[in-house]
Amino acid sequence: MTNKSHEADVAFIKALAELLRENDLTELQVKRDYAEDDSLNVRVSRQFPAPVAPVQVAAAPAAAAPVAATPAAVAAAPAAEAAVSDDPANHPGAVTSPMVGTAYLAPEPGASAFISVGQQVNEGDTLLIVEAMKTMNHIPAPKAGTVKRILVEDGAAVEFGSPLVIVE
Repeated sequence: MTNKSHEADVAFIKALAELLRENDLTELQVKRDYAEDDSLNVRVSRQFPAPVAPVQVAAAPAAAAPVAATPAAVAAAPAAEAAVSDDPANHPGAVTSPMVGTAYLAPEPGASAFISVGQQVNEGDTLLIVEAMKTMNHIPAPKAGTVKRILVEDGAAVEFGSPLVIVE
């Protein structure tokens, strides 16, 4: 391989890495054929930091009125619900992510959140948005009920099947 070809390959690999970063991809693989016995196989991958589990705080028994929370705040769980299960994915009212992407609790930065803890929602109401491949996917409430917990932070990466919200 000549030095000029080597420089072109390095530029090509840098462009792939930039494409990976710009589109929030985890892996990209390309094969480039130059001649019959000359090719370049490139696999560029990256790992995202593991998502941090939300911290649960038991609500004080004296606090009868719901506490207003910021959209990025993690909701406080009633003591009775904390005893049900440690894994929110096993909760019967868990709404899970249908795709890998980034969760947003509001329609745009600075806007009020779609939902808050204690809020009543109807079937089909938008709970949050999961952005995947530059497409904003509204996640609807599967049933009418009360929002008990919000399990993701605004702008957090979510995996397929990860619990987002608990609606009872």
